Amino acid sequence: MRPRLRPLIALLGLAMTWTPFLAPAGTATAAPAPAPRPASAPAALPDGLALTPPMGFNNWNSTGCAIDEKMIRDIANLFVSTGLKDAGYEYVNVDDCWAAKERDPLTGRLTHHPTRFPSGIKALADYVHSKGLKFGIYTSAGTETCARTMPGSLDHEEVDARTFAEWGVDYLKYDNCHNQGRPALERYTKMRDALRATGRPIVYSICEWGQNKPWEWGAGVGHLWRTTGDITDSWQSVVNLFKQNAPLAKHAGPGRWNDPDMLEVGNGGMTDTEYRSHFSLWSVMAAPLLIGTDLRKATPQTLEILSNREVIAVDQDRLGVQAKVLRSADGHWVLAKPLENGDVAVALFNETEQTATIATSAEELGLERRSGYLVRDLWKHRSTHTAGVVSATLPAHATALFRVSADGKWWQAPPDAALGLRLPPVAEGIPGNITPAGEEITATVSATNNGRTPLITPKLGLTAPDGWRVRQLGRPTTPVLPTGRALTVKWRITPPPGTPPSSAPLSARLDFRAVGHGRVTATANETVNVPATVPAGVTDLSRADWAWASNGYGPVERDSSNGGARGGDGRKITINGVTYDKGLGTHAPVQLVYYLAGKCTQLATDVGVDDERDPREPEQGTVTAEIWADGTKRADSGLRTWQDPAVSLKADLTGARYLRLVGTIGPDTNRYDRIDWAAPVLTCRG
Repeated sequence: MRPRLRPLIALLGLAMTWTPFLAPAGTATAAPAPAPRPASAPAALPDGLALTPPMGFNNWNSTGCAIDEKMIRDIANLFVSTGLKDAGYEYVNVDDCWAAKERDPLTGRLTHHPTRFPSGIKALADYVHSKGLKFGIYTSAGTETCARTMPGSLDHEEVDARTFAEWGVDYLKYDNCHNQGRPALERYTKMRDALRATGRPIVYSICEWGQNKPWEWGAGVGHLWRTTGDITDSWQSVVNLFKQNAPLAKHAGPGRWNDPDMLEVGNGGMTDTEYRSHFSLWSVMAAPLLIGTDLRKATPQTLEILSNREVIAVDQDRLGVQAKVLRSADGHWVLAKPLENGDVAVALFNETEQTATIATSAEELGLERRSGYLVRDLWKHRSTHTAGVVSATLPAHATALFRVSADGKWWQAPPDAALGLRLPPVAEGIPGNITPAGEEITATVSATNNGRTPLITPKLGLTAPDGWRVRQLGRPTTPVLPTGRALTVKWRITPPPGTPPSSAPLSARLDFRAVGHGRVTATANETVNVPATVPAGVTDLSRADWAWASNGYGPVERDSSNGGARGGDGRKITINGVTYDKGLGTHAPVQLVYYLAGKCTQLATDVGVDDERDPREPEQGTVTAEIWADGTKRADSGLRTWQDPAVSLKADLTGARYLRLVGTIGPDTNRYDRIDWAAPVLTCRG
């Protein structure tokens, strides 16, 4: 043996006190009970349909009523040309507004809209079928559909079901609008019977919004049922629907699926990180995957998310189990979904606004006890092995999705070196990735060896944008990193003075050697935001640029109410009948952060619940509004309802580096919790 190798071999001997790592694991020892399967639920319809969650497209989230037959043909063509069909998407579904305003006076049948669908629905269905796809349609279990552009199917179930079957419909979304107060079970069962009588296999989607707990009776009526209200293209909406759907795992299974509504991936209201979380969470919950973006405008990033076959395979696993929530404390979620081949899909989800490390174990997942486990990262498309810990350091709103196997072949992959890049929070509620020009921040990079074999000569690195100052504070390498040990190094990072407001990448890198696998590299990324400083003097705050925002519904609006999911759809700011020309329209829960640089002295504003609401829901719309200077609360509105006049707040901001506006939900839900910050005046020194 060469003398220079003796110290390394000695270190390896200390690090490896287990059976030889180049051989497969032996017979399993005593193991904990397998991950529990959901309790028994009502049997699915005996027709063999939707044995995996339906996958396809629905136009509503992206176009609403702005549809025509050309769009639907284009979508069918794109399913084929982009590879979405090969990835598993098969249903091309038309939502509301496809029919004429009135039924045919002679036959009583629904007919196609004469200008949107001049060729007729059967011709459109035939075209979709010619591409090897299936065709879906929409109506409502009421007198009108939700958009009020066409008749509903209430008391016309038989004739409509026959019409759909004759047209070649393969999927029916049956909505709940204008239902005349008739019992849901009665209305949805009647359409089930009508569809069954046609003899055509039609997947039946109960869009009842979860109002009458369809998960308790839907399995004998339809193939999937909405568990929630409508989704919107906002992070808060995705999280809210996820939280409503996740506890219902025991009701799902082949032919009977919980449906938290269609996908918003690609519609522009969230980041790609948030869209990956959306897609991951829907997949691990065995939810239907119905694309809701206009594929004619889809970016490569959107198609990459929607086409991830490894994630789709989790959703489509034929065991048909919806993931169970194992933990969710402090917004750090662990979900586990048993798969048909004995693997377990694991979602680690960071709901919070700060980077977090989330971990679970093979024991918690219910896997057999082994020397090691194979872990497949379904977004990075990379396999590693672990001695039992499965972990990830996740930026705000991110999800890691893994497939964990106990089949004994763990040694075929290198050890899992969990790499994390963390930026400490600036102050309470203020993310650490806000980095003012000329100011120093500290980044911590850590690599933890979760594997059974050691990391040899691991080395950490950090890369910042050109021109930024980067100063290393510790030794970035070590000869050997044994199982369960971590290598941690800090860096001081400073963007140059005068850096314009912008977003910039930070990238951490780990290089090491793994016995039997050669050189291995891992990376972790974080985006830092250089904020604008608020102007000197007296400023209308609605004209200033915020450093960071998180809004409960749609974007924050300037000089209008919050409106809906899309930007620019608000109304004139109005609080209890009093109107304002200037202000910020937000929706709880909301946080708005401004960089003050210690130059401001006061914020004065009127706050209250905007009058934009549904008068039929008088109990909704209760909020609190708070003004924070760094980590100290300086003003609080107390609980406000939609019936209250605006309250005037003044907050002392002397010396504060950051201003934070916070709006919280009252004791009811967050429906119509539109908080106006009206006539907001910020006073700063020159």
